[in-house]
Amino acid sequence: MSIGTDPAVTTGSTPTLSRRPRTPHVDGGTSSVPAVVRRAVGVLTTGLVIISVAALLFLAVGPRIFGYQTSTMLTGSMSPLINPGDVVVTVPVPVSDIRAGDIITYRIPVEDRRVETHRVTKVFTAADGSTAVRTKGDANNGVDPWEASLNGKTVHKHVFTVPALGHAVRALREPVVLNSLMYGAPAILVLGVLRSIWRREPALSTGKNG
Repeated sequence: MSIGTDPAVTTGSTPTLSRRPRTPHVDGGTSSVPAVVRRAVGVLTTGLVIISVAALLFLAVGPRIFGYQTSTMLTGSMSPLINPGDVVVTVPVPVSDIRAGDIITYRIPVEDRRVETHRVTKVFTAADGSTAVRTKGDANNGVDPWEASLNGKTVHKHVFTVPALGHAVRALREPVVLNSLMYGAPAILVLGVLRSIWRREPALSTGKNG
């Protein structure tokens, strides 16, 4: 029966201990910057996408499902209640329910027959038997210079206002903004990843045995 001996002991030599290569320390401060940038860009991009989808659903899909109507205020005639860039939300109500003090959205009977959102100052019966109104913008000095007949059974009445949503929608439609969202955000993410890789690789390749 033989007993195994340690070569280091039988030769009388001093055993040597091999040292493991030291793992180079990577400064977390340099690699954390791209990570923060990536997270910030990711949050910003996600937020813009959510806002865009919500705006699309609210402005395009909602009216078809729930029957309300939206329009963007272009002037300050109804300030401070409704300001330029605000989105006006209206619902159809019976013409017979309209009273002085209500805010309605209708087509004016003169000029380009544009859509107007003003407050009703008077409700009366026109010569042809239809219901007619006089209106006024809250910020205007006088009433509108026309009488509008409310033809049909319903008219759109203001229910609430979404502040500044019109500005956001117009901004998202700008080519510069669209291109930035489509190409700029992904490019920043790619650059952040590449920057993180470039900073880490040299530090790992220069490690030496101690």
